Amino acid sequence: MTVEQKLAEAQAYLRDEVGPKGNQIDEDPEALKEALVGLCSRELMALRRPAEFGGPAFNESQFRQFQETVARYSGSLAFLQTQHQSAGNMIAKGDNEALKHEYLPNMGNGELLCGIGFSQLRRPGKPIMTAEPVEGGYRLNGTVPWVTGLTFYDEFMIGATLPDGQAVFAPVPFKDTEVDGGSIKFGPVMRLAAMESPQTCEAHLENFWLPEDRVVIIRPDGWIQNNDMINVTLQGFFALGCARAGLDVVETAYERRGAEFIKQAFDKLSTELSACRDLMVTPSEEISDRLYVRAWAIDLAARCAHAGVVCSSGAANSVHHKAQRVYREALVFTVSAQTAPIMEATLDRLSSRGEKLG
Repeated sequence: MTVEQKLAEAQAYLRDEVGPKGNQIDEDPEALKEALVGLCSRELMALRRPAEFGGPAFNESQFRQFQETVARYSGSLAFLQTQHQSAGNMIAKGDNEALKHEYLPNMGNGELLCGIGFSQLRRPGKPIMTAEPVEGGYRLNGTVPWVTGLTFYDEFMIGATLPDGQAVFAPVPFKDTEVDGGSIKFGPVMRLAAMESPQTCEAHLENFWLPEDRVVIIRPDGWIQNNDMINVTLQGFFALGCARAGLDVVETAYERRGAEFIKQAFDKLSTELSACRDLMVTPSEEISDRLYVRAWAIDLAARCAHAGVVCSSGAANSVHHKAQRVYREALVFTVSAQTAPIMEATLDRLSSRGEKLG
């Protein structure tokens, strides 16, 4: 099967089987697990995996198109699966050849599922997750405040700060574990306003033993900040998918009501979404331009989701309504992988809307 055929297969599955169950997937971890199994059975869980390990080796454009489509039909599934996709990509780009051969062949079909837990590296100040070099490996101590996929994933890719500021990355168990005088324990599933079904929790590590041969890669000090700047627009495809989900609600409302003003709003927002996507697909080399586009995508997600609420009237206040779900998903995609520059660009866009009224 070609990459194009694989992408078409993914889009068909998401449209025909995931989309109609979007609300159920958002509310029920078992329904989400069923949707995840559907991705696994179609070998859609390691899309950037090199051909030598099973492929299909999606390029960046194809992968982001997939990510936008997942977000359109289920924010919870998008949020859950992208953790594993990121872990697989990190292993594929890492230095540990033995781990590549152990993990990558089994990451596309769900035989081995792995999340991530390194957002804490973005936090300024004293590191809250550290790795102390010792003979033969490292001792990990601290807290991972956000780990998604409890009961879904067997392991997660942890990021821990070394004394010199570098960060070590390695897979660790995603269940309470005590071994060799150390432990890893998980807190309860967090209550969240949106995307609760992927089951996010906090991890606590005390003197946890990490052998040297389990390390995927060691990144330099400041790596995650540099990586965030590179991925400013790439992360925005989730927001575009959310915006399209909001427009799906608007389109359904037009089909039901037949009001021309709904159609006009749909057309205007669709045109704007296409324009934003065009800039996202071919990002500028200027960081200020990329931040502008990311903020635009976030703004679009919120406005299109809000339009879906407006068109759905009072029914949108039901927690079981699609407009309500998409509106809450816009919140998550607003703050996902947020950095201070992204926050600033987003607030600048939001606060500048009223200037033309003066």
